[in-house]
Amino acid sequence: MHQTLIDCETLLAHLGHSDWVIFDCRFDLSDADAKERDYRAGHIPGAIYANLSRDLSGPVIPGKSGRNPLPDPESLHRRFCNWGIGPKVQVVVYDSGPGSFAARLWWSLRWLGHERVAVLEGGWKAWNSQNLPLSTEVPKPVPWRFPLQLQEGWVVDAETVLQASTNPEMRLIDGRGADRFRGENETLDSVAGHIPGARSLPSLSNVGKDGQFQDAEELRKKFEGVLAGCAVEQHISYCGSGITACHNLLAMKHAGFAAGRLYPGSWSEWITDPKRPIATGAA
Repeated sequence: MHQTLIDCETLLAHLGHSDWVIFDCRFDLSDADAKERDYRAGHIPGAIYANLSRDLSGPVIPGKSGRNPLPDPESLHRRFCNWGIGPKVQVVVYDSGPGSFAARLWWSLRWLGHERVAVLEGGWKAWNSQNLPLSTEVPKPVPWRFPLQLQEGWVVDAETVLQASTNPEMRLIDGRGADRFRGENETLDSVAGHIPGARSLPSLSNVGKDGQFQDAEELRKKFEGVLAGCAVEQHISYCGSGITACHNLLAMKHAGFAAGRLYPGSWSEWITDPKRPIATGAA
């Protein structure tokens, strides 16, 4: 069973297996349909396209939610079951970047109770660089069902985050780029800065220039430095809208840590209430 990362060679050996399901999560924040067009032009054989906005996010509530709120868990569970995920199915997910969109699906499945899910190391670029098989055929999945076992404690709301921001036994980890954390170069949200008390750990630092994740021991040292003695169960990951935070949670799992918690609304939800405090500058 693969629960964090999987390499191209292993996936290649299992193409066409009935108990393996592949998801293509390529996405462009500036054009929600662009990567689906790319998918139709070519993808890993058997891969199902999962659109971040349409499939992996719930409705945006202006002035209240973040940019990519979590879907209703029952609806999300039905969607995954309709895509053919049964209790013993191994799921593999990829995207065309460092793995952030793939990590959102990875985390979502685990949140619903399905642990047999892994992100493809290096993603689409690694697969292409090895000249591995491609397809333009859109699969027709046979519905199956895995038990819904929602991990209730994995998701926190803004009130919990507010309390954590002043609690020395809690740790907020911000997965955005360091410049956005400081309040610089903010191009996605209307207010710049970060949640007070948070520490910056850009998700891009989890991978090298080749898109491969860092060694598990190196990742562990990095996260231990940010946690600074705080128990991993007492940390909350956030980012701009609940995407790159999932990448940090994947990296932590790969490094051997137990599950942390996610603030899915993240910065884009936090700033919808002007009464919530904000900070700028380095951590």
